[in-house]
Amino acid sequence: MDQLLNNVDSNYASVLVAAKRARQINAYYHNLGEGAFDEFPPPMVETASKNYLTIALEEVAAGKITYRYR
Repeated sequence: MDQLLNNVDSNYASVLVAAKRARQINAYYHNLGEGAFDEFPPPMVETASKNYLTIALEEVAAGKITYRYR
């Protein structure tokens, strides 16, 4: 959790960023068989987890995800 908070401004931001990225990863895996690779990027970290939210949180903790407020 400490690594996660080093890469985001607050707990709220980590939840928002991870949830949005988890939805993108979910869409990537569901579109994988249809040949639509351009729309959603694949996971950016090597992990043994099959849980999309866990993968997204690992990406945020590794500093692979950047975000900005509108």
